Amino acid sequence: MTFIPRWSLGTQVCGSLSAGGAREWLVTDGLGGYAMGTVSGLRTRRYHGLLVVADPTPAARKLALAALDAVVTLPSGARVRLGTHEWASGHVEPRGYTLLESFELRGGVPRWRWRCGDVVVEREIAMEYGRPSVAVTHRLVSGPPVHLAVEALGTWRDSHGERYAVGDELVLATAADGVVVADAYRLAGPGFEPDGNWWLGVRAREEAARGLHPVEDLRCLGRFGATLEPGGTLEVSAWAGDLATPPPPASTVIEAARDRAATVLAGAEDETSAALRLAADAFVVTTPVGPDVVAGYPWFGAWGRDTMTSYEGLFLTTGRAEQGRRLLAAYAGTLSHGMIANTADTGATEYNTADGTLWFLHAVDRHVAATGDDDLAASILDGLDSIVTAHLAGTRYGIRVDPTDGLLTQGAEGKALTWMDAVVNGIAVTPRPGKAVEINALWINGLAALAGLRERLGRPGDDLLKVRELAVDSFRRRFVNPETGWLRDVVDSTSLQTYPRGDDPSLRPNQLLAFGLPYAPLRGGDPGAVRAVSAALLTPLGLRTLATGENGYKGGHQGSPVDRDHAYHQGTVWPWLIGPYVDACLAVGVDATGALDGLVAHLPEWGVGSVSETADGDAPHAATGCPFQAWSVAELARGYRMMGAK
Repeated sequence: MTFIPRWSLGTQVCGSLSAGGAREWLVTDGLGGYAMGTVSGLRTRRYHGLLVVADPTPAARKLALAALDAVVTLPSGARVRLGTHEWASGHVEPRGYTLLESFELRGGVPRWRWRCGDVVVEREIAMEYGRPSVAVTHRLVSGPPVHLAVEALGTWRDSHGERYAVGDELVLATAADGVVVADAYRLAGPGFEPDGNWWLGVRAREEAARGLHPVEDLRCLGRFGATLEPGGTLEVSAWAGDLATPPPPASTVIEAARDRAATVLAGAEDETSAALRLAADAFVVTTPVGPDVVAGYPWFGAWGRDTMTSYEGLFLTTGRAEQGRRLLAAYAGTLSHGMIANTADTGATEYNTADGTLWFLHAVDRHVAATGDDDLAASILDGLDSIVTAHLAGTRYGIRVDPTDGLLTQGAEGKALTWMDAVVNGIAVTPRPGKAVEINALWINGLAALAGLRERLGRPGDDLLKVRELAVDSFRRRFVNPETGWLRDVVDSTSLQTYPRGDDPSLRPNQLLAFGLPYAPLRGGDPGAVRAVSAALLTPLGLRTLATGENGYKGGHQGSPVDRDHAYHQGTVWPWLIGPYVDACLAVGVDATGALDGLVAHLPEWGVGSVSETADGDAPHAATGCPFQAWSVAELARGYRMMGAK
């Protein structure tokens, strides 16, 4: 039996900008490009559009086709506009969202239905997998024959920015069945009439709420049109890349998307696991250098730390081991001074994490344990050994093993090297230089994992186990805090101004890794710390990053970039932490029943069919950050499987 995820919303949501405008949909092309918008049809983000192109990677996306606005001419001659836009003044016009009868996301294909009396018009959208190409179909479901026009609004700009009409030349070239824009992408469909006028002052309200510039200009590229009988369709395609080779008909692309979804969903045990399989599919992409992971839509590219943290949930839980194998081998090729590359979002490859490489060791270990792929282990073993060698000797940003206790320390001025990595004006918001609890849990786990891989391949691992033994003994002495009942977050901090005694006793979720990793230093130990974390940090959408009573707690993750970065790890909830929480509970015998229920219920709430990046620390925990986040989906999927297995 194949379970097909289906999310349906009616007029009370679709016809409300506060409700339908807060729920977003996403379809992807397997390359890091996407189409994305709101259920209501209002573009609330600068990132929203029907064709956003990875140019050539997810780190350098371009917004191409912003919108297709349908206009119905009824038999009476009345023209009804089905699009919705907000303007610089705050006025919303047209208000096509008020005519929405329903929205449905089924098998990853979104569908809208507008009703104008007895006339019902339906739209579906899909992307051609493996090509920057979007297909949009419009169908007259019922009613008398009508004329349907579709106005195309476009641009060609960096997805993080804006473009304006003044002083700008967005070159349009009319083609036989449509238009070529900026020599970068092409639109095709029936009855094309060129236009070229600029629509000035289009507003994106979410950018205003995030403290960013919310207004841009869009160009009307032209309009397509046809008279439709009931059951008749008007199909529009837009594509980048090879402009001379058109994609298949839009209806064919949409049917292919459904067929592919059925393949992705094969093997799902129930509706929730099916939904999570399909959600995970959006993040696994092919780039010019091979498989990779988009950390989040709409604004993240590939981050090494997020990729490795997500590895089990995205690849092993969903049956993508072969793709995963190639990804791991590719990341092994980025090793430099014992560190894997973290992100190229800035345009340059960076090695700016203390934990991404340790998560890489964990991912390789889990891959080999799940697949028995000794060939992969053998091919990259020298690289894995170089990780330990470099960390023992010392590598970038003060990352080194303290020879006196075997623990891993890290820290550099102006750098935030752990996953709590927000930096504002060159100053780390959550400075954690020194020996961080999860970094050392990952280090201790990685040493055992590498020793085990060596033994599988007939090589001794005793030297690694000796280093680990010292580190485990030191970990238990230094991190266990009998005064509080939970683990210290950082010891031997080099930020004396923040931690006068050098140890940070804050109640944070990072300690969960010390109990739940496969070779964790406290695996199977006293459950008291896990219970303390559960009582203070667990919410319906994941775990808070700081307990509410701690100094510096911020319950809202809203406002300007500076405001949001200051709250990012100071109480904000992160759904991905549910995976480490379930690991820790199972390892020490704490009941985690129901811990995933809120996140499962969240699937249709914001990024429809997916899981958000973050949420407010204070109830009701409004979702924030990226609506579609890789490690949030991955760790919920992994946790769901673990809880099911239990």
